[in-house]
Amino acid sequence: MRVAPNIAEGVAQARAAQWSWRQGSVESRLLVLRRLRGRISDSCGVLAEAGASSSHPIHEVLLSEVLPLLEACVFLEENAVKLLARRSLGSRGRPWWLGGVRSEIHREPLGVVSIISPSNYPLFLGGVQVLQALVAGNAVVWKPAPGGGAVAQRLAELGAEAGLPAGLLIVLEDTVEAGAALLKEPVDKVVFTGGFANGTKVLQALSQRAIPAVLELSGCDAVFVRGDADVTLVAKALRFGLTFNQSRTCLAPRRVFVERGRAAELESAIKDAFDSMNCRLFSTSSAGKSSALSLWRAEALRRGARIVYGDTANETSDAPYVLTDVPSDLMADLGDFFSPILCIIAVDSDAEALAAAAQCEYALGASVFSTDLGAASEMALKVRAGLVTVNDLIVPSADPRIPFGGSGRSGYGVTRGAEGLLELTRIKVLQVRNGGSMAHLEPEEVSADLAMAMIRLTHGNGIWARLTGVVSLIKSGVLAWREARKSLKNKNVQ
Repeated sequence: MRVAPNIAEGVAQARAAQWSWRQGSVESRLLVLRRLRGRISDSCGVLAEAGASSSHPIHEVLLSEVLPLLEACVFLEENAVKLLARRSLGSRGRPWWLGGVRSEIHREPLGVVSIISPSNYPLFLGGVQVLQALVAGNAVVWKPAPGGGAVAQRLAELGAEAGLPAGLLIVLEDTVEAGAALLKEPVDKVVFTGGFANGTKVLQALSQRAIPAVLELSGCDAVFVRGDADVTLVAKALRFGLTFNQSRTCLAPRRVFVERGRAAELESAIKDAFDSMNCRLFSTSSAGKSSALSLWRAEALRRGARIVYGDTANETSDAPYVLTDVPSDLMADLGDFFSPILCIIAVDSDAEALAAAAQCEYALGASVFSTDLGAASEMALKVRAGLVTVNDLIVPSADPRIPFGGSGRSGYGVTRGAEGLLELTRIKVLQVRNGGSMAHLEPEEVSADLAMAMIRLTHGNGIWARLTGVVSLIKSGVLAWREARKSLKNKNVQ
């Protein structure tokens, strides 16, 4: 199933295979998906090994990628038929002057969908998008991130074993060059997951051909610690968020807004939480990124930032690093670092925290911690983010029912959930007339008086205005009847 280096040929193969695939029913596609789910379960160890790395061990891959991918399969099996079914609008709400017109909304496959997936969760993030695109009736050309080719190829092989037609899922080489070449191909939609800078390059490449895209980009997630929060729970959650997959998670916490009176308590709890697990130094994922991060930390400290947790003697490693009193203009750069770094910001109120958080151009996820669930939920609804979790972070987003996406520098559109499935379809409207008035075909019979009478009858402001419309409509009808009768007499005389 791998196609390289002739990417154009791979896209052509996918388009040819898609024509037959889209003709089948959603139920027939789900039969293949169900068989694939069984094979994923049987091969979970092999898949996890293919997707594992030094920062992402096998047990983490099984729990954070294989298991959520299987749950996404179940979601599609149980919901795709209903979600993709045609929808009849019926007569309720239809304008009365369109009587006799029946309207339906259909969901059609797009055609060929390109999926360019990231390196941090190479199986789950790209895999769910691939499976949703296939169930929607599309063909897929999948370009994994560098290092993600093996697990993508293995999933494609399992798909073939489950009955996926040849050519329907094309897996490209996991190189930067393959991604650039793919963006030049005439596909029908691109789903890209990655950083903001690369996301803008994707848009530039697609704009001249008006190819639509879903962009899941960088995050700079905020955590709001209300005055009544359990700071021990908060500290444990932050420890998890910063160390899981070496913080190579778009929903990892980057900014913590805490009530000023509890800031010192939170700092102490964070130190205890990190020390209790003897946080190791992580290997650097990118020399360039590490260098940029070291420069950023040095500038933050020079301008008055204070270290809550971290070791300045290890500038070249991605160790968990927590700062406070960071200048606000420097925090705007946090979305560029895929590293375990966190800033604590003391505030005097929830309103101040919300206002400060809103200054960030990234709007992907956020969390609110509080023992008052009602107040926390109310605050969460005011946060500018695509996903807000109360008293937890990251893990609840794996719910297969949940659409995932952000705004601003975090991209647009959604993946996963019902909305993610529908993103991979286009709408077609079917309208069928079977009777009813067709006065529009005889425009000379529709006078201005008649048109105004119709508007007043339907939309008049109050009973009197509508009664005026009824009277005007009757008069217009009588006049039209008289004119028609007069015309008929003239024809008879002739």
